[in-house]
Order: sequence, then C-alpha cells, then structure tokens
Amino acid sequence: MTLAEQLKTPADRLLGTLDGLLAKAAENGGDALLGERLAPDMLPLSSQVRIACDQISAALKRTSDSKIMLPDADDTTIAAARARVAKIREALKAQDDTSFVAPDREVAWSFPNGMAFAMPAGEYIGGWALAQLYFHVVTAYAILRAKGLQIGKQDYMTYMARYAKAPPQTA
Repeated sequence: MTLAEQLKTPADRLLGTLDGLLAKAAENGGDALLGERLAPDMLPLSSQVRIACDQISAALKRTSDSKIMLPDADDTTIAAARARVAKIREALKAQDDTSFVAPDREVAWSFPNGMAFAMPAGEYIGGWALAQLYFHVVTAYAILRAKGLQIGKQDYMTYMARYAKAPPQTA
C-alpha cells in the first residue's frame, strides 16, 4: 500500500466525521461548545479540532511535497473550525499521489520539550498521524456527547452508510 493510500482515504473520512460533528454542534449549542472539555486537565473542543487538522497537515508536509499552510487557528467559532477542516480535506484531495515518499523513508521530528521521534514513513502514517487523528476526533465526539448532543455511532461512522443494507423483511 502506498503512503497516499494509507493516509488520504482514512484521513478524509475522519475529517468528514469531524465536520459533521461540528455541524451538529453549530445547531445545538454553537460556539460556546468550543471551550468545553471532558476533564479539567484535557484540552477543549477547539484544541481537539486544531490538533486533528494539524496532524494531517504535518503528515502531508513530512511525507510528500505538500506546502500546505493553515491559517492561525480561530478558536472562537464553529464556522472557523469547519473551514479549517475543509482546508485540510481539500489539501488531501489535491495532493498528487506520486509526490509521497517511499514507506521506508525515515521521518523525523521533535517537540519543543526536546523529545524527538524518527521512524519509517509508513509507520509514521499508521502509528502516529492517523492514531493522533482518531484520538482527537473521538475526543471531540466524546466532548459533544457529554455536553448533551444527541449523537451516536452513526454520526461517527457516517462514511459507512453507503454500505448499509435494509434488514430482510420477515412475514
């Protein structure tokens, strides 16, 4: 599997889920929900959205020739959060599949605290970037659910609806 295949479809699906959750948030509580969190030591919904998007932006930059530049995060409105998600989705779709590095090419990065990582690009996509994306989207879902939004698994896995089949009719 190429890195493009490994990253683009799952990231787009999860970002689509995040956008759908934000759309429901806009209808049910609005911008005030961006400051909500699951626990006092956890980051708020606005940060969950920003970090989810930033993970995919970083993955594109580290594993392809992408030059995507996200605007500074606007943590004050659902509309701005949704625009950020849309920009990442557009960048994913626009990224040429042939521009990705080989799965065994090393990807390295470090954090301001000095912690550093280095791993093959394939492991980075599956073990870091997508894992981070899933974590932050699930956390956004959990925040919204905890704050009373009427959402369920169908709102998390909207991309699976096209495969649903009606149950057989019994006489």
